[in-house]
Amino acid sequence: MEQHLQSDRPGVARHGSRLGKRLAPYLLISPGGLWLGIFFLVPMLAMLSLSLQTGSIDTGFRQTWNFGVYPHAIGEYHKYFLRSLLYGGVASAATLLISYPMSYWIAFHGGRRKTTYLLLLLLPFFVSFVIRTLAWGFILSDEGILFGTLKSWHLLPSSFRVLNTGTAVVSGIAYNFLPFMALPLYVTLEKIDRSVVAAAGDLYASKRETFLRVILPLSVPGIFAGVLLTLVPAVGDYVNASILGGTENHMIGNIIQTEYLYNFNYPLAAALSFVLMAGMVIGILAYARVLGTREIEEYV
Repeated sequence: MEQHLQSDRPGVARHGSRLGKRLAPYLLISPGGLWLGIFFLVPMLAMLSLSLQTGSIDTGFRQTWNFGVYPHAIGEYHKYFLRSLLYGGVASAATLLISYPMSYWIAFHGGRRKTTYLLLLLLPFFVSFVIRTLAWGFILSDEGILFGTLKSWHLLPSSFRVLNTGTAVVSGIAYNFLPFMALPLYVTLEKIDRSVVAAAGDLYASKRETFLRVILPLSVPGIFAGVLLTLVPAVGDYVNASILGGTENHMIGNIIQTEYLYNFNYPLAAALSFVLMAGMVIGILAYARVLGTREIEEYV
């Protein structure tokens, strides 16, 4: 009987080992899943519940399952959603065009001073977000240090202006979110195996072909991460639109702020926020599917 029990022990051990291997991925992902559940799913459900309530700040709000708030919110403020997507998309594209050459140069030609160059890139962003935006507004003002000087030299007409336009909002968003694009790009470019790049040269590929066929495809994960990290906060931004855009270039974040803080229309503000969040999640999933997350994993 003892021999029989001893013969069963390896089987029990193997079963426990298999069970541990099956549970290991779930145990490893559980802290992240718990974090998302507490700080993403719970607030989303609370926001959805608030959006379906009716009432006022004087009489209080009660749950009435008012789904009609969503057609009203989308129909009334659809142009602000479209403007936010436009500004955020253009700003993300601008940050990609600006930060890719910069990240490429630091990764491939920075040498021992890579850390110094990264610090110089991040140094302005140690200052408050609002202060940076105010400074950018001063630079873009009609009589500021840049355009005021050019007008005094008669290089620009006196009627030329950038502040309080969509261009100013996009430039402010691109400036403020530049590190969110540059850092993922740098990390991905830094991880590229230099022997692969050298092999392309050994196979008589020109520098242009090496970049287009080797470096650019291998940097797709950084582009993917950079666009996500830039586009999502850019679409929901309201500080740049308030300071740089004036009253004619408000984004959906400004409308949510007004409805919540000034009009005290909490259900409408929650509905607008929920539509924005749900739209961004759907857009991100579609973006990941089109770009191909499995192909991205193969590049890493």
